[in-house]
Amino acid sequence: MSATPPAPPARSRFARLALIVALGLVFTLLTGLVDGGVGVSPTQALSQPVFLIANALPGLLLAALLLVLSRRPFLSFGLAFLLQTLVYAINALKMSHLNSPLMPADFRMLGQLRRGGLKLLGSYLPASPWPYLALATALAIIVVTWRMEQPMFARRTRGKRLASGLTLLALIGTLFAGMPGWMKIYGGHHLWLEPWSATATAEHSGLVSSLMMFHLHQGHARKKPDTAAAAQLIDRSGTALRERLQGPSRQAGEEPDIVVVQSESFFDPSIMKGYEQADLTPNLRRLAAQGESGPLHVPTYGGGTIRTEFEVLTGLSLRYFDDLQFPYLQMNHKVVPSMVRVLRSHGYETIALHGNDPGFWNRNTAFRAIGFDRFVSRASFPANAAMDGQYMTDSAMTDEIMAQLKNAGPPQFLFAISIEAHGPYDVPPANAAERDAIPVPEGVTGENKRELQNYLYHMRHADQELGRLAELLSHRERPTLLLFYGDHLPALTDVYRTTGFVDGKDMLSQAGTWLLVNPRNPMSPHREPLASWMLPGRLLDQAGVHDDAYFALTQVIAPQLAALTCAPGAPPEAEDHSEQQEDDDMANVALLRMKGKLDPLLPKATMQTAGMVEDVPLVPTGNVESAGAHQ
Repeated sequence: MSATPPAPPARSRFARLALIVALGLVFTLLTGLVDGGVGVSPTQALSQPVFLIANALPGLLLAALLLVLSRRPFLSFGLAFLLQTLVYAINALKMSHLNSPLMPADFRMLGQLRRGGLKLLGSYLPASPWPYLALATALAIIVVTWRMEQPMFARRTRGKRLASGLTLLALIGTLFAGMPGWMKIYGGHHLWLEPWSATATAEHSGLVSSLMMFHLHQGHARKKPDTAAAAQLIDRSGTALRERLQGPSRQAGEEPDIVVVQSESFFDPSIMKGYEQADLTPNLRRLAAQGESGPLHVPTYGGGTIRTEFEVLTGLSLRYFDDLQFPYLQMNHKVVPSMVRVLRSHGYETIALHGNDPGFWNRNTAFRAIGFDRFVSRASFPANAAMDGQYMTDSAMTDEIMAQLKNAGPPQFLFAISIEAHGPYDVPPANAAERDAIPVPEGVTGENKRELQNYLYHMRHADQELGRLAELLSHRERPTLLLFYGDHLPALTDVYRTTGFVDGKDMLSQAGTWLLVNPRNPMSPHREPLASWMLPGRLLDQAGVHDDAYFALTQVIAPQLAALTCAPGAPPEAEDHSEQQEDDDMANVALLRMKGKLDPLLPKATMQTAGMVEDVPLVPTGNVESAGAHQ
């Protein structure tokens, strides 16, 4: 390791300051150039300089700290700019796949890299060598600068470097800790903030400012529930709510088994232009004529499966929890109210199935809080479980569902999370000929055509397995309810821009699909749009479980609020005064529910203390009996 070069002869204080200011100015303008947002373009430097400075400020603080540590100005500003550019590169990847900019909660994914996240996220990296060559070149320049650039000032400064470094470190620390003082810059008063649209905010205020504003906004915007408003909603719903609570219940021994399949990225392509008359989901359509179904409004697009999953398991809408972007990574409750706990209180054994790493998305911890007795994950599936493309097939999931179901013992609730149709969609499938035979709409060509065909190849397998599973369940000795739904649309952003949708809305506003059937005893067909957080109430009602007033309430207000659930960044649905009132009041109900303070407000005449069973450890193994459940 070479010795540090001696400090050069002292320059004038003015010259050194001028160099730092010049580098800061260049850094600020280049940040706006790389950002590309209209509000922070270098052409806006004179008309709204605050926008450019605020967007570059975190990087400038980092550069200043590096300058104190290294004493080399070009090295410090260059390294800070390189790190900032990496953030912009990651943002570009997310925009290309999910049509949404980075959000503060996305950085929680760093903790998932060692739990299967590295392989998943790595599959989205560009295949071209040029980005990696550019990164290697930038790193080489940094190394050369470190070795060649002369220090700007002496190593020993009688404590001035230490004091400056600690001050800068404190400023950066308070910024990322979300201290209130930073609200004066990033509170949205001086910049452009649209809380309902991260895309618009980033476009006008810059990506970095957007990250800072949402970080501070979510950290200081935790709502406090209005108990009186929640009570008013419950009172207004009193008659309909009590009718649902008095629904026919099943006797002990008559409870149906329940299978829920969360089908990865599943939707009916007939909502796309060019596929209006196509029948790519024949089993879904056939079964819809034997039960309940309809459009499903979900809180995510292209990814973020756990957002939809959380809503289905808990019945809580993420619309009402601004600080829960990725709930399983942010929950700090040891016990979360859920459909799972309600069913456990009725004697059900509760099992989750997923052919992937149990630690990804923190599911192993989250499922324990939600109330599952067991989690059967990838290691517990048969060693020869079929794979197709990058992931385990849906047929392997169907096989495991049937292996877990028993004809004797307590009723069972199985929550199965498929993965075959997960993106990215550039991985060749097992049967290329089958894939190539799938037609695509006019105008979809090249790489977009191949990705659409790859997705539809796997999606059609999901539809086939839905039909096979329903057939198998129809021959069981015990009755079984089957709930099937897609967690979000696949991230085929460029395809959607080419084709458009039948309803004329954008990709972030599209609904998926849900289906609820009793395969052994077909029901009269009923079609209704629901939001994902309304599914558990509908399922419990069909299962004859009517003693949880919260889930009953979600059914009472479903017609008014279903369409309000949408992916982040989607244009908000218009609400009249009545809908706005219901929405606001339901937010207070949900907040009280999460805090465990809702029960005193709910009707008590027919309500049991559902979900209050003793919490038990989650057993992360498959094909074993439940350990200590239903104590």
